[in-house]
Amino acid sequence: MTQQLTHEEARRQAKVIVDQMTIDEKIGQIKYEAPAIDRLNIPEYNYWNEALHGVARAGVATVFPQAIGLAATFDDHLINEIADVIGTEGRAKYNEFTKHEDCDIYKGLTFWSPNVNIFRDPRWGRGHETYGEDPFLTSKFGVAFIKGLQGQAKYLKLAATAKHFAVHSGPEGLRHGFDAVVSDKDLYETYLPAFKAAVEEADVESIMTAYNAVDGVPASVSEMLLKDILHDKWSFEGHVVSDYMAPEDVHENHKYTKDAAETMGLAIKAGLNLVAGHIEQSLHEALDRGLVTEEEITNAVISLYATRVRLGMFATDNEYDAIPYEANDTKAHNNLSEIAAEKSFVLLKNDGVLPLRKETMEAIAVVGPNAHSEIALLGNYFGTPSRSYTILEGIQERLGDDVRVHYSIGSGLFQDHAAEPLAKADERESEAVIAAEHSDVVVAVLGLDSTIEGEEGDASNSQGAGDKPNLSLPGRQRQLLERLLAVGKPVVVLLASGSSLQLDGLENHPNLRAIMQIWYPGARGGLAVADVLFGAVSPSGKLPVTFYKNTDNLPAFEDYNMAGRTYRYMTDDALYPFGYGLTYSSVALSDLQVKSYEDTATVTATIQNTGNFDTDEVVQVYVKDLESEFAVPNAQLKGFKRVYLGKGAKQTITFDLRPQDFEVFDAHGRNFIDSERFEISVGVSQPDARSIALTGVQPLQTELSLAGSQTTH
Repeated sequence: MTQQLTHEEARRQAKVIVDQMTIDEKIGQIKYEAPAIDRLNIPEYNYWNEALHGVARAGVATVFPQAIGLAATFDDHLINEIADVIGTEGRAKYNEFTKHEDCDIYKGLTFWSPNVNIFRDPRWGRGHETYGEDPFLTSKFGVAFIKGLQGQAKYLKLAATAKHFAVHSGPEGLRHGFDAVVSDKDLYETYLPAFKAAVEEADVESIMTAYNAVDGVPASVSEMLLKDILHDKWSFEGHVVSDYMAPEDVHENHKYTKDAAETMGLAIKAGLNLVAGHIEQSLHEALDRGLVTEEEITNAVISLYATRVRLGMFATDNEYDAIPYEANDTKAHNNLSEIAAEKSFVLLKNDGVLPLRKETMEAIAVVGPNAHSEIALLGNYFGTPSRSYTILEGIQERLGDDVRVHYSIGSGLFQDHAAEPLAKADERESEAVIAAEHSDVVVAVLGLDSTIEGEEGDASNSQGAGDKPNLSLPGRQRQLLERLLAVGKPVVVLLASGSSLQLDGLENHPNLRAIMQIWYPGARGGLAVADVLFGAVSPSGKLPVTFYKNTDNLPAFEDYNMAGRTYRYMTDDALYPFGYGLTYSSVALSDLQVKSYEDTATVTATIQNTGNFDTDEVVQVYVKDLESEFAVPNAQLKGFKRVYLGKGAKQTITFDLRPQDFEVFDAHGRNFIDSERFEISVGVSQPDARSIALTGVQPLQTELSLAGSQTTH
C-alpha cells in the first residue's frame, strides 16, 4: 500500500499557496463556491458534492440502496466495497467535468457523506440517510464507508465528510433554531462515538456542522464541539464545513449573535473553515471590528487547501487522474448494487408462503402505490440511474411469460386519489381488488418514499417538514390492505420505507402471510426483490433500527434524552427488534467459548445451517454489563459477521472484543471499565425475549469475568 500524503505535508504545501493570496482572496476561498484566482492559476472550485449511496445529483451514476438499507446488510466489508466504487465513479465524472471546464455544484471531489447521526426516533424524516440507531453499528459502517471513499493511495480518491456534527436527528421543522439539550453521558455514549471513530479510525477529511444548537450554542460556532472535542481531544486534521446556510441561522434564528460579522468571527475562532452559505464576506467587517484575526482566516484557508493538496489537485503524479469516464455506471457496479439490495431486505414475517413457487402459479397481483414507483427505489440524495427496475418491472422481468402479472396502483401514497383527481376518492381500489381476485397470490408494495419522508424543504408533506407523525401507513394504504386481505388470497406485504412502520394489528391477519422490509433498494431493487420472492436468493438483512409497536411510550420527539429510546434503553417489547431478520433456512448455534486477556476477550462460536436453503446469516455478539450503575439497561451490540452457509454447512466464527466494548460512560461523559462481570451473548439476533420468540433461535450465553481490570481510558 502506498503511503498516503500526510496532513502535515499537505498543510506545508497549502501554506505555500495560501501565503501568495491577498486577504480579499483568502476570504473569497472560505465560501463553498470558491472563485478562481487567475493570477495564481487556481481554477474555481465548488466543494458541495453528495455521495450518500452513489454519486448524487450529477447525472448518471450507479444508485445503490439507501444508507439505511446498506446498514441492514450488517456487512461493513460490502459497504467498503460500495464506497470504493462510488470513489471510482466520482473520480471518473470529475476527470471529465474538469476537461470541459465544468466546475459547478456536485462536480468536485469533496463529498458531503456519510451521515453518521444516530436515528434515535422513528419519526425523523432523514433517518434513512443514516446507518440506524446504534452507535457501534454506525461507527463500523461510517469507518468502512469513509475508508472506501478516500482510498489507500498517495492521494485521496475523494474527500469524505462525516455529518452532521453533532446531536442532530430532528425535528426537521425546528432544525434551524432548535437547541438539542443533552447530558454529557448521552453525548459521549450515543451521539459522538461515530464521529470519533470517523476521525480516529478512518482519518475522515472533513466534518460538517449541524444546524441545531447543542446545550445552547449553535454547532457552527461551538468551541466545545469544534475546538475542545474535535481538534483538542480527537486531534482532527482535516477541514470543517457548515451545513447549508447554518451560519446564517446563528444570528437569524438562534439569535445567538447580533449579526453576520459576529457569527463569522465566532465560527472561524471555534474552528469552522468553510461556509456553505453566503455570509463569508462578513469576515471583512469582523476583521475591522477585531472579532477575528487575519492569521485565523489564513489558517482556515490553509486547512481547505490542505484537503485539495491531499486530493492531488495540484499534483502531476496522481494515479486517479487516469480513471476513465467508462468506469462510471458499469455493469459490475450495477450488479453490486443488486447484490447489496438482496442482502438488505429484512424478512419480518413468513408463515411458509415464501419463497413463492412460480411453477404453482398462473397469475400474481402486484399492487400498491410503491409497486411501480421509481422514487421508492431511490430514497434521497440520489444519482440518475441509466436503467432502473421498479418492483413491478423486476417481477415481470423474472417471470417472463410463465405467469400472468396483474398490476394496479391501488391507492395514492398519501393522497385520497391514486391517479385521477376528477374521479371519486379511492378510484383505483376496486381495480386492485379485481387483480387480487384473479390471482393466486397478492404482492402489496406499500410504505413511504422520499417525497413524504426526508429533509425539510425536500419533502412535500409541508406539515411534517419531512418527519412523520406516527408509524402507521399514510393515506388510504391501510384501507387498501384491508380490502386485499378480505379477498382471501395469500398476501405478501413489501414495505418500502427508510424507517419503521407498523400495520395497526394487520400483521397478525391470517391472510397476511409474509412481510418484508425492502427500504429504498436502489436502481436494481425490482430485480433484487423478485429474486428473493421467488427463491433465487434467501433474504438475510437485519434491522438496524427498532420497529416499535407505536409511538405512545416514546419520549417527546424534541427530547434528546436516550432513556426509553432504541434497543439499548427501551423497556417495552418491540414489534420487530433491532438486529432481527428471518431467512428461508434455519440455523443452530453451538460451542461458545470466551477467553479473556486482561481487559480484552476472544469469543468463538459455531453456526450450522440446519435448513433446506442456502443462505447468508448474520452472527451477532452482545455484551451486557452486570454490575456498573452507569451501564445501559440492555445488552449492546459489540460484534457482527455475515457468513454464507450452504445447506448443512457449518462455520466457527471468532470475535475480538476490545477494552472499549466493556466500557461505560458516567454522568460526566467519562468512559472507563467499571465492572468485573459481563454477560456475553452470541446469536442471530439480540438476546431479548421478543427476538427469541420471533426467530426460534436461543442465543448462546455465558458470563465473562474481567477481574482486576478496572481502568480508565
